[in-house]
Amino acid sequence: MSKRLAEFRAYRERMNERILENATLTTKRFFNLDTRCYEDGALDARTKEMLGLSASMVLRCDDCISYHLIRCMELGVSSEEILEIFDVALVVGGSIVIPHLRRAHELLEELSRSDGGD
Repeated sequence: MSKRLAEFRAYRERMNERILENATLTTKRFFNLDTRCYEDGALDARTKEMLGLSASMVLRCDDCISYHLIRCMELGVSSEEILEIFDVALVVGGSIVIPHLRRAHELLEELSRSDGGD
């Protein structure tokens, strides 16, 4: 795993722990809902992560894009599938998505070099 990916994961985990230490019930419930939403159900976790990636790109959240892209790779989504997810996000979100598309491509290349970020 690259240094950048390791730092991203460590920061996310550390800050989530800090937030949840003193979180209100509402915050705890939201974090739980977010986790549970991506579990297997009528749609499998893999499909849900692909949906999360597309939505995150349209909403232009680089942290969310990184998280869902990493999870997609961990769940075996191919680079070809990810490129089509990028296409859907671009068509839905329009040209404002392009800067996020650049960073997502950069991360995809990094993940591909490190065999899925593991």
